[in-house]
This record gives sequence, structure tokens and C-alpha cells, in this order.
Amino acid sequence: MTPKIEQFFAESQPDTPCLVVDLDIVAQNYRRLCDELPDTEIYYAVKANPAEPVLALLRDLDSKFDAASIYEIEQCLALDITPDRLSFGHTVKKESHIRRAFDTGIRQFAFDSIQELEKLARAAPGASVYCRYLTPNDGADWPLSEKFGCNPDYAVELLCNAADLGLIPSGVSFHVGSQQRNAGAWDAALSTAARIYSDAAGRGIELSMLNLGGGFPSHYRTPMSELPVHTDAIKLSLKRHFGDDLPRIIAEPGRYIPGDAGVIQSEVVLISRKSPDAEKRWVYLDIGKFGGLPEVLDEAIQYRIRTPHDGVETGPVILAGPTCDEVDVIYDAAGYELPLDLAVGDRIEVLSTGAYTASYSSVGFNGFPPLKEYYI
Repeated sequence: MTPKIEQFFAESQPDTPCLVVDLDIVAQNYRRLCDELPDTEIYYAVKANPAEPVLALLRDLDSKFDAASIYEIEQCLALDITPDRLSFGHTVKKESHIRRAFDTGIRQFAFDSIQELEKLARAAPGASVYCRYLTPNDGADWPLSEKFGCNPDYAVELLCNAADLGLIPSGVSFHVGSQQRNAGAWDAALSTAARIYSDAAGRGIELSMLNLGGGFPSHYRTPMSELPVHTDAIKLSLKRHFGDDLPRIIAEPGRYIPGDAGVIQSEVVLISRKSPDAEKRWVYLDIGKFGGLPEVLDEAIQYRIRTPHDGVETGPVILAGPTCDEVDVIYDAAGYELPLDLAVGDRIEVLSTGAYTASYSSVGFNGFPPLKEYYI
């Protein structure tokens, strides 16, 4: 919670649920990351929060952008973000969308299979392509270790295939998992990257770019190390595995930049018990999994919650959303406790919700409107 957001809630009393993002914090986090990784090009992951005020702010700060779809690309272009500042970082793309991106001037594309390379060769001839490989995600609250990326041993073969198809094999990428708590997670991935670089060079492929992905954490319920702990570990690993002759380094932070800048305000709709002697109260909010909190799936991301009664006696609760759907339970096993004085109609705040909330919100499940957003 920042003073600006606090003042906005007090003065505006907006309808709930709503997300309020302090753009000063977005700018502060971007600048801090640039300061900590001065030799790294920052490609903001648009999917984390694609709101126009966020993109325009980062555009003016000279950020570059990682897009996951043609629609994100076109959104960025509409904001006068030039194609040379964009990368099409999704490894699964329609061929027609590759062609549309290429025709707009995009020249940097990700891949992780021969089938995707063949599409790229047809739709984006001569483009620069980089291979995403799998790496362990131990320590990540939101792992990304199965759906995207190839076996590292296969990466060299694919990079050779790229050259054979007339594409420019520029480098490799990986992702250590979103909300990565383990600062050492990048070391194993960078060791693998160095091996791929060496093996590729042995086959006549000189790589020039290394994509660190994302993983930089926001501040949720579990205390996190501050950013320098992670960035210092990355710099040491780069030195260990690549020496002084570093390739072009890029990173694709998403969550870290807007995450701590946003707060969701929600209203308590109902507080009940399943029996008179039930230990846990059920607390139903006007936001849930479908309204902007999908990352509570399996209770993976555990947000901090603020209530108007903090500081008094608490009791165990099950938190749930408002929809008529059995799976719309926010937290059960995570052991949340809320004040016994909490009442229907109280407004509570869900902190550090600037990333992966509004962009995930349903367009109308059960008739509930998408999450309202305010950027201040």
C-alpha cells in the first residue's frame, strides 16, 4: 500500500472489486532493475500487466517489450513503440501471426521445436531466432518448467536447423520460474547456456544473445530476498560461466515491475460457518479466481491481506470468491487467519496485485464484469 493508493481509496471510494496501480512504483522498479543489471537489456513481459498507462510509462523510460501474441505486438505498435524494441517471445505461434508480426518489422522470435522453426522460415525469412530450453524451476512459486522449452541437449540441433532454414540463430533463453525465491536458480540455467554456446560453436554456430527470462519476485505472504540478492547472484554466475566475454544479455521481467505497485480492494460479501461449532469461518469476497486472482490456483501465490480490523484477535478462515462455482475457493490449506471482528460490508485490500490480475480477469463469468482498473 502506498500513500497515493491510500489517498485514492479514501477520496474516491470506488466500487469493488478494483485494482489500483501506483505508476511511480512501476517506474521505480524498472529503474532499480536497470541499475542492478546495467549490462542487460530489459524487455518487459507485456502479459504481466498490458494496461496502456503501464506500457506508455515504460516506453518513455526506454524499455523494450516481450510480447506473447500478435495482439500484444499490435497494442505496443499502436502506442508508438517501434518494432526494433519488440520481441515475439512465445514459442507457440500461428503462422499467420508470425507473418503479421514480421510484416510490421518484428525480427526477433522465440522457438523450441523444429515445427515452429519451419513456420518461422516460411513466414519470417531471415529473422533472428532464439531457442528456449528447459531448466529446473525449484524454488519458484509459479513454475514454468513443462509447457515451454526443449531438452537442452536438443537445443544445439535446433539451432543448427535454424541456420539450415535460412534463419539467424542468435541465442538461447530459459525461465527459472515466476516468483523465484531461490537466487541460485539462475546458476544451473547459465551453466547449461554456456554448454550450449560451446557445443554450437563446435558445429559452426556462433551465438550472440542470452535471454535470462524473468523470475524476479514481488512481495507476497512469504518474505522474499530483495532484488540485489538475485541480481548479484546472476552477475556472479555470468562471470563464472562466460568470463569477461559476455554475449548480448537480455531479461524479460514481468511480475517484478508492476507487482508491488498494485492493490486490489474487495468487499466482504458473506461470513458464515458450515455448522455452529465449525472452527473455520468461510469469508466470501467479491473477487475470486475468475475475477482477477487466478494465481491462487493450488494456493500457489499467497497474497498479503489487509483489513480495517488488523491488530485484534484473529481466527482461521477459508477465503472464497463470489461466483457460483465450486472451484472458486481462494485459500483453504494455506492457514490464513483474519480478525474475528471482520464483518460483511468491510473493505479489505489484497496487496502486491499489480501483475497477473486484471489481465487474467474473466470477461463475464456469471455475469460479473472484468476487474476495474485505476492507474494513478
